[in-house]
Amino acid sequence: MRRIKKGDEVIVIAGKDKGKRGSVLRVLGDDKFIVENVNIVKRHTKPNPQAGVSGGIIEREAAIQASNVMLFNAQTKKGDRVGIRTLEDGRRVRYFKSTNEVVDI
Repeated sequence: MRRIKKGDEVIVIAGKDKGKRGSVLRVLGDDKFIVENVNIVKRHTKPNPQAGVSGGIIEREAAIQASNVMLFNAQTKKGDRVGIRTLEDGRRVRYFKSTNEVVDI
């Protein structure tokens, strides 16, 4: 089970975008994420009339390492470590280690 999933709100803890928050748009493998409005890069693109793509400089999100983000805990208003535990009914859920609050309901 992954500790951070698509749609989770994360906070950046290291790098040029330290302190920014955003939701996870895509998960790339086990150790990279695309987070909205974080790690913005400029991509120089050639025009392609067959695909309907106009050329120019396009700004978009690039991947960010999993070690540079933490799941955002709304209760404490900061990033928090995440653990995995099994409930009595056999479901595996994520929980915040500082408050023991379950993330998945």
